[in-house]
Amino acid sequence: MNRSGLLKWELAGILLIIVLGSALHFIFDLSNGWRPLAVIAAVNESVWEHLKLGFWPALLYSLIEYRYLKKFSSNFLFGKAIGIFLIPVTIAALFYAYTAFTEDMLAADLTIFVVAVVVGQVSSYRLLTLSPLPLWVNKVGLVLLILLTIAFGTLTYCVPHSPVFRDPVTGGYGIQ
Repeated sequence: MNRSGLLKWELAGILLIIVLGSALHFIFDLSNGWRPLAVIAAVNESVWEHLKLGFWPALLYSLIEYRYLKKFSSNFLFGKAIGIFLIPVTIAALFYAYTAFTEDMLAADLTIFVVAVVVGQVSSYRLLTLSPLPLWVNKVGLVLLILLTIAFGTLTYCVPHSPVFRDPVTGGYGIQ
């Protein structure tokens, strides 16, 4: 597969991640608060819960891509790890940057989500198409993916009392 083929995969991922992430915003409430869904779905309006909306769909899409693309990029794990990492980092950075100057606005939040997904997928593409990096770099990528999965898998249930985890609507933390 050439660069064009890899680019098509990453661009398709943008659409899938945005659609799945948007659905995950509502699925917990639609399930009447079914607790197992809290791992992947937003359980409140905190920044942390919104970060999950980009992480889980991006991870799922990467698992699908792995089956088809691993042999076409020797940097797959590193490229996907950095791309996935950049989605929540971009969301948090842009959200806190604009809300430092104005109130939270839904249109801005939605735009930030889309921008973050594009940043993650384009960054991933750039790393996937680099010349082969040393093997240890992919191992670092795998460790990063494992750590992110553990964090996103547990911090909804074991919630630190930190501003990023605080629901601005209820003032609570985690599942209400």
